[in-house]
Amino acid sequence: MYIAMNRFKVATGSEEAFEAIWKGRDSRLSELAGFISFQLLKGKSFTDEGYTLYASHTMWESEEAFTAWTRSEQFRDAHRNAGERKAEYLGPPVFEGFNTVEGA
Repeated sequence: MYIAMNRFKVATGSEEAFEAIWKGRDSRLSELAGFISFQLLKGKSFTDEGYTLYASHTMWESEEAFTAWTRSEQFRDAHRNAGERKAEYLGPPVFEGFNTVEGA
């Protein structure tokens, strides 16, 4: 199994708008072979630093299945308007990918 995560620092006061984007988005993930699940996670608010931490979390059968998603028409469609909301983010998302350790 492969887990792909993007961490986002969302500007304080923009949390509702950020969540609405994700709730209204047609990711088309379920159309891809190897897709297992998706969650949007809300973390701690860092008021002194002016942001709330979020993470998008997808699970895939393999890293190859995830890579195929990143090269797909569905990926391009899902990210088509991503650059229009930069004011809500403090910096670009930070990607982290993990393969499961068999037997652990």
